[in-house]
Amino acid sequence: MKKMKMLTVLLLWLHLGTASAQTQPVAVYDVIPMPLSVEASKNSPFLLEEGTPVWCDADDAAMQQNKAFLCEYIRQMANLNVSTPAAKPKGKAIILALDAAVKGEEGYVIEVSPKAILVKGRTASGVFYAIQTLRKSLPITAEATAIAFPSVVIKDAPRFRHRGMMLDCARHFFDVAFVKRYIDLLAMHNMNVFHWHLSDDQGWRIEIKKYPKLAEIASMRPETVVGHNSHVYDGLPHGGYYTQEQIRDVIKYAADRHITVIPEIDMPGHMLAALTAYPELGCTGGPYTLSRRWGVFNDVLCLGNEKVYQFCEDVLSEVIDLFPSTFIHIGGDEAPRMRWETCEKCQALAKAQNLTVNTLQSYFTNRIEKYVNSRGRRIIGWDEILEGPINQSATIQSWRGAETGVKAAKAGHDVIMSPTSHCYFDYQQVENAGTNEATLCGGYLPVERVYSLDPVAKLTEEEASHVLGVQANLWTEYVVFPQQADYQVLPRMAALCEVQWCKGERDYQNFLQRLPRLVDLYDYYRYNYATHLFPGRRPLVEGFRPSGD
Repeated sequence: MKKMKMLTVLLLWLHLGTASAQTQPVAVYDVIPMPLSVEASKNSPFLLEEGTPVWCDADDAAMQQNKAFLCEYIRQMANLNVSTPAAKPKGKAIILALDAAVKGEEGYVIEVSPKAILVKGRTASGVFYAIQTLRKSLPITAEATAIAFPSVVIKDAPRFRHRGMMLDCARHFFDVAFVKRYIDLLAMHNMNVFHWHLSDDQGWRIEIKKYPKLAEIASMRPETVVGHNSHVYDGLPHGGYYTQEQIRDVIKYAADRHITVIPEIDMPGHMLAALTAYPELGCTGGPYTLSRRWGVFNDVLCLGNEKVYQFCEDVLSEVIDLFPSTFIHIGGDEAPRMRWETCEKCQALAKAQNLTVNTLQSYFTNRIEKYVNSRGRRIIGWDEILEGPINQSATIQSWRGAETGVKAAKAGHDVIMSPTSHCYFDYQQVENAGTNEATLCGGYLPVERVYSLDPVAKLTEEEASHVLGVQANLWTEYVVFPQQADYQVLPRMAALCEVQWCKGERDYQNFLQRLPRLVDLYDYYRYNYATHLFPGRRPLVEGFRPSGD
């Protein structure tokens, strides 16, 4: 970090000197996440001007899409239209290229000289992240005739291969346009996983053609509780679901931005919506209704009913056919055993398999995992699946503190760290925030605490190799509108992305110095965000600012 600070000072001096001499806006490389290495030179800058050629030295579709993104970012940020010639330019140009010598699957190198900006990655993903660095270095201006890029060599690669955000669309439904806008935020923050929570007690959000009642019945609750499980309801039906065509569209949109979409179908708990549509899958046979309230509910899938396994496999079959992701998230959290204790079918299964009520869920999970594996995929489950015998091949998402992730890694499981203490963005980010944030879930989770997360603390180097990465979650019991969702994740997402990306020591004060430039991008794209770190900035949407923020 000391080296990084020295480079920052050197670059600032170079930038100011260049800007003074040539009176041109200057690109600044103090971006978020901070690159691993930025080495400045005393050469003249590269001048980005109207018509500057952008050439892609690879023909594959992903690289051509990268070129299109770069051209659009330059147009947006600098109001300059670059050219894309049919033949490789001989003079000054921006060149995108694949280079097997670049370290890391998602690593990149940017070489800036007076004659060229050369962007290299081992893969198209690496080139995409280099383009994000260039994008965030650009000044936002509509009047410049040229932008000066100081001559540097930037070398960078991410720390973790799983860098994710989750969006809960079950509690409150968000349309495809917002989902894509949320994915745009992930791309801006160098994240590569969008975890899509698609089913819960309050709503089922994915079309399953073999079970049409999931869309017809399970997607619509009659009304929603007001506040923290009061006795008042809003009287307004709430629902919606994504067609399979819409899901394919979202997957393609994410893939273009080098983001993998991991679907979550929560089972065997959090299934009231599905039970409402297909009551024969529950221990009591119903009738059931979608929950109008928040919490954990006793009615879950009947694990002694063979039809349940057929239902789950049928649903997962269509999910797997839709989503190309290696991982399929099957939830597994907060599944009460009460119904299983008195259900004759569940008791018969437990006896036949020499199980207890407490290990019935492990039987279910291992059986579902075997099916998912047979389709060439792997499962992720919340850390409750560790509470009974579980195959080592299951990946654990640790949410009830980092300790469960440590336990899982020590046992040889792959792990995704999402502890509530640092990664639950439905929590308040302003202490004593007033009425708006007081209606949120959980406690106080400020930006600084997010930034302080050490995902591999208490692990040996070998054990730490099982930590695939870090993810934050936005649960939406109390998040109703898109602007409110923006507010909950920003600017905490900026802190999270440095945890996910940056290797070595991190410096929170240095992060705060760099943050306003990224917030300028939030303003440009009209994302809503908490302003408590930015005195003088005004909110875009007054209704989603707590008093005193």
